[in-house]
Amino acid sequence: MASFSKIITRTDIEKRLSVPIKFLESLPPFHGGHAVEFQAKDENAEVWTFQCSTRKKGRYKKPVLSKGWLAFTRRKKLKVGDRIEFYRARNQSTDESPCYGVRVEREIKLLGSRIGYAPLLSAIKPFRFYFP
Repeated sequence: MASFSKIITRTDIEKRLSVPIKFLESLPPFHGGHAVEFQAKDENAEVWTFQCSTRKKGRYKKPVLSKGWLAFTRRKKLKVGDRIEFYRARNQSTDESPCYGVRVEREIKLLGSRIGYAPLLSAIKPFRFYFP
């Protein structure tokens, strides 16, 4: 079940990831505060800790991922046009805390036009041929 997906913008890469208000419903409770931390596992089974925060004042909450987000973008080498998806996954353990997943797809272009997306697999080592 996908919580949200988004095409990455320059602001998302350089500062923070803005997320839809609907995503707040799938996060752990804020308990009256304006921020909550959660962990998400990527396609390489690496666990990332993110903080989702909202405005303290004002009419609109405007949620963003800040803490942990920039490290994630640098490590994954995200680019404008890539697609990110956060989703709630089944928790394999017996505890009650929710489990989240994060998936990144790289934009594929042909002659300057987007033709689709491909999974970003950053942990693949190149295959080498050895000749005797």
